[in-house]
Amino acid sequence: MPRMLDVSDEVRAEIGDEEADRLLVGDDAPRSYDCTSCRTPGDPENERTSTVLFVGEETAVLAFAHAACIPSQVVSVSEEQLQGAVRSITGDSPASVTDAGAAAAPQNVPGGQAVLGITSGLVLIGGELHPALVVEPTAPIARPGSDGPGDDFLPLLIEQGFIPVTDTSELPTLLGGWSVLLAAGQLHAVLQPGTEGGGQVAWWQAHQALSVTDGWRTAVQKTQRVLLYAAPVGSIGQQPREDLLRDALDKAAAAGKLVAAAMPLAGTPGA
Repeated sequence: MPRMLDVSDEVRAEIGDEEADRLLVGDDAPRSYDCTSCRTPGDPENERTSTVLFVGEETAVLAFAHAACIPSQVVSVSEEQLQGAVRSITGDSPASVTDAGAAAAPQNVPGGQAVLGITSGLVLIGGELHPALVVEPTAPIARPGSDGPGDDFLPLLIEQGFIPVTDTSELPTLLGGWSVLLAAGQLHAVLQPGTEGGGQVAWWQAHQALSVTDGWRTAVQKTQRVLLYAAPVGSIGQQPREDLLRDALDKAAAAGKLVAAAMPLAGTPGA
């Protein structure tokens, strides 16, 4: 029986017509798989399945996902990130970072090198739970070329399309060109538009994939987007519980120190 596989034009261009056709007739398609997004089982004979090609500097890995989770696409990642995803997918190296804490790693951010702490959690808006990421640098972010000690983290993000938050009970608007990379059920990167019309590049990238709770994955399956909140250093802190995290977000918003945007899963078109 032919598999219910979706192979996008960009995936076909990368793997070639012959391999794409072999997948579509079932020769090289798996009989079952764990969705690279939500990590629940999938059956390409009975449900629409996306082919997702992760491409690094030297390696490319073809993975499969429920079409309801993410569309067929090519995702460009660093070689280190791709190898981490392979280990996560195969189960050779389970992530040790948990959803309860924050992961911090040097990242290329607007304004130069900084250490960004990122925390995943659920926020309640309009009676519905939404998957969220909260980003806070560990030091002020200066505007490129400036000599002063000022913190331009929020103004730089606003220039990228993030919206200041005054009321956390309102849903952030969708930010085109940005997305969140969830692979093997773990958080790998926040992607932003590349320069001069190029593909997406990592704005934040995990050195080791960040585990998220089952509730977080369930929520992102339902909403198909992630809310990303950002605040300057010292505004949020590492909160051990989601109610305390929400309180910190409320206080940052009241102080005019919070911006936000909604983002689809990697590769899905922005509104």
